[in-house]
Formats: sequence, structure tokens, C-alpha cells
Amino acid sequence: MNNLLRLIGNRLIALPIMVLGVTFLVFFLMSFSPIDPAYSALGEGASQEALNAYREANGLNDPWIVQYGSFLVNLLQGDLGTYGANQSSVADAVATALPITLQLTFIGLIIAVVLATILGVVSALYRDRWPDQVIRVISIICIATPSFWLAVLLILLFSSTLHVLPASGPLPAFGEDPAGYIRRMAMPAFALSLPVVGQLTRVIRTAMVEELDKDYVRTAIGAGIPKGIVVARNVLRNALITPVTVLGLRIGYLIGGAVVIEVIFNLPGMGMTILQGVQQNYPTLVQGVSLVVALTFIIINIVVDMLYILINPRIRTV
Repeated sequence: MNNLLRLIGNRLIALPIMVLGVTFLVFFLMSFSPIDPAYSALGEGASQEALNAYREANGLNDPWIVQYGSFLVNLLQGDLGTYGANQSSVADAVATALPITLQLTFIGLIIAVVLATILGVVSALYRDRWPDQVIRVISIICIATPSFWLAVLLILLFSSTLHVLPASGPLPAFGEDPAGYIRRMAMPAFALSLPVVGQLTRVIRTAMVEELDKDYVRTAIGAGIPKGIVVARNVLRNALITPVTVLGLRIGYLIGGAVVIEVIFNLPGMGMTILQGVQQNYPTLVQGVSLVVALTFIIINIVVDMLYILINPRIRTV
């Protein structure tokens, strides 16, 4: 238990350090933007006096390190800044867009885990036979298929040709219209998850094969315990320890991929918000959304690391 608490404590200590590093990197990179926040906020028709007054009021004339310090202070208070002529809140835009991105990521994750587990287990149980060979080809195709290209193909097939799934339009709330929500999310979630399905299938297959070759499996089957029970209760549980670690890294891919998929399917998530910031010259909006996406990735990976520690007794005894 002491080792477990120590390992969890190390992850929690690393969290604020990584968060600080991300804020510094995002702020530093955005400082090279050629876009003047004063012009973005007031418009190109604003007078020079108004522009100077805006820069002075918002600290844009201060040294870079002073601006970064003010940014951190505001960030600790939940203030990500404002954008546009109406001085809209970046935090409000993130609060609206982030849930949609997380929903898309979660649905894609569920699809990836379910399909990869089924394919990986079947491939391991029938190793070197035709089901294993077929699943191996399928997994390679999945890995080699870019999500954005698959998204375009899905739109052409299911939306433009068959007219069974919408490629754009409003996203209904799940509680109000479950069928409409599922139809709207089906194509983007599947396009997002397919490359992860291929990668995770190979990892699960390898872990299952290694576990099936261990002595305790042969002993249990030799003692008369049905193979299906041994696989379900012991082999699968032990074999999934390694895929959990790989899955933690793939969650970051899903979040980043969701940002692109949202633009293709016109979902009002973080991707569309970033695109809006780029198209309309709102650097503070791009900065705030990019920062939240990066922090979300870090926090999720910390949680996955802690979950890995909890489910792997060998780590807790190190």
C-alpha cells in the first residue's frame, strides 16, 4: 500500500509541473502570432488611439514575461481571456465546445475497445489459422487508414449515396433525441476509432498469446476447467494490463483526432472553435482552446497511469 501511495503521489506531483510547461509552451508559441489582438478585438477600422488604449488596458505593451505572469494569474482564476469585438469569454466558448469533443472521444474509445477486444481475443484463440490471418489483414488496413480520409468515404457512402446518416446539422441532446444523437455521432465516432482498433487489436492479440502459453493455463485446462472459463476469468484479465497502458497513449490520439473529425462533420466542438479562431483572427481563442486540449490530454494520461498502477499488482510491489 505504501508503494501504491508513493507512485500515485509521484504522478500527482508531476501534474502541476507538466501543466506549467504546457501553459508556457502555448503562450510562448502564440506570442509569435503576427495577428495583433487589438486589431482582432476592435477591427481594422479602429483608430490608432483606440488601438493604443486597448493595448495599454490589456497589458499588451508589457514585457513578454509580465504578460505570461498575468496570464497565469488569470488562468488560476478560471479566466482564459476574451475575443472578438463583443469581448466574448474564451472560457464560455470552451465550456460549450469541450463536452462535445469529450463525448466524441468517449464514444470512439468505447467502439475501439469493444471491437479491438473481440478481434484480439479471437485472433489469439485461433492463432496461425485463417481467423487470425483475416484479423491480421483487417488490423493492418485499420492502422493504415487515416481517420480524415475514412470520414470522407463514410460521408460519400452513408450520407450522399444511401442518405441514411447525416453528415452535418445540429447535434441533438441525447436525453431529448437518443436516436438522432446516435445517428449524428455514428460516422465521426467510427472514423475516429478505426485506426485505434487496428493498433489495439495487435496489442491484445500479442498479450493474449503470451498469457495462453503460460503454465497456469495448461494446468487449469488439464485439471478439467473449461477453456472458456479459464480465458474469461484469468487469461483475459491478466492480458489486458498491457493494453491499458497503450490505450492511455491512444486517448491522446483520439482527442487530437476528434478536433479534425469535428471540422469534417461540422460538430461544434473544440476543433470547430479553433477553426473559428483561426479564420476570424482570434489568437486568444486559439490559445485558450489549445491549452485546454493539452491539459485534458495530460490529465487523462495521469488518470490512466494511476489506473494501470491499481490493476497491476506487480507495479504496486516495486
